Amino acid sequence: MTTQTAPEGILVTTTSASTQTPPAARPPVTERSADGGSGSGTGSYEPPTPPRPRRLPSPIRPSAFGAEDVFLLVASAFSALCLVWIVFYQLTSLSGGLGFLVAWYFTFLALVWLGTTQLIERQVATDRVVGVVVVSAALLVIGLVLFIVVWVAYKALPSIHWVALFTKDQKNFQVADPNALSQVGILHAIVGTVEQVLIAVAIGVPFAVATAIYLNEVKGFGSRTVRTVVTAMSGTPSVVAGIFIYSMLILTGVLHYSGFAASLALVVILLPSVTRVVEEVLRVVPSGLREASQALGAPEWRTVWSVVLPTARSGVVTAVLLGIARIVGETAPLLFTAFGSQVMNLNAFSHDQASLPLVIWSDVRQAQPVLIDLAFQAAFVLMTLVLILFVLARIFSRPRGRKSGKRRGGNRPAEDDFMARIFVPIPIEESTDR
Repeated sequence: MTTQTAPEGILVTTTSASTQTPPAARPPVTERSADGGSGSGTGSYEPPTPPRPRRLPSPIRPSAFGAEDVFLLVASAFSALCLVWIVFYQLTSLSGGLGFLVAWYFTFLALVWLGTTQLIERQVATDRVVGVVVVSAALLVIGLVLFIVVWVAYKALPSIHWVALFTKDQKNFQVADPNALSQVGILHAIVGTVEQVLIAVAIGVPFAVATAIYLNEVKGFGSRTVRTVVTAMSGTPSVVAGIFIYSMLILTGVLHYSGFAASLALVVILLPSVTRVVEEVLRVVPSGLREASQALGAPEWRTVWSVVLPTARSGVVTAVLLGIARIVGETAPLLFTAFGSQVMNLNAFSHDQASLPLVIWSDVRQAQPVLIDLAFQAAFVLMTLVLILFVLARIFSRPRGRKSGKRRGGNRPAEDDFMARIFVPIPIEESTDR
């Protein structure tokens, strides 16, 4: 049946035949035969199959670490060990445990880079090698600390007498006594260390905090020079601090060998370390708190005392604890100031005074095994004290959680600061002029 086009101006009645789709425009119809083949009959219409979307390659994540990466590291370590062993002991006359370890490590890094390059890509290989170096450095530091702790504990604990260690000094020490360790202790050294550190903290911490406030809050004349001096003091060897107090105060007759002179030497070491940490802590206090306090009419000193310092109290406490851990084990300044003693001296302002570092330094060089054992016991006590200080610093440096505020009711955070409880906001007088 053909379709004709009517001339222009003539109305043609539309029929069902004229509205049908031409056969040429209709999609081809295929009919499947009974045996599964396709025929050209008048079967049902089947739409064409839509094209499948192209699958994009999965993105490469350099931080992804799976079983294949673990196998690659193990295989690289073992291969590097075999290769270095062959080069050291079969092909050359090289020797030495340290050289073998260094050669194995760098060969291991090279094999990790090559293997990752072949399996993944070059960018991931570089990232993987840097990650191995960082993790190795962290493991090395942790291993050294654990080795020192375990070794000192191994040398000190088998022969330690806890009661005598913390209740007696070395006044009645007899070398020929078979139970000499049960007759001597380090009480005089512990008392001397505590007194010297407390005096140094009482003198140095206020000056350090005041210096940090001047550098960060006041920013007055000469603040840049003061910051330079503080930075230079932080790199000064500790023995220089002892020589400074010795030459300026002891040789001139102003002071004698005493615990107080040792405390002054420790102050020289404490000042820069605490000042730098407190200054960094004050920098992170939001400036909006200062502006709000000053907008309420509070003077600058009240803003620092009641707003800035309470906000940074955990950082200030952490700085003080780290400073104490820094000076509690110093030996060189005490050689020129405290001089050391084997008997108890409770007066830190007169006569020689002992301390834990001095006991360790003097006893470990002796020929008697009893004194060497006592030196290791004093080292164990000093190491335990330093570890406790670092743990406390870690605890105080943690941000305050939300649970403590909810326990006291509401969403208001718990206010446990001593300064904030003492000082109340300054009332602003209302103007009488209307």
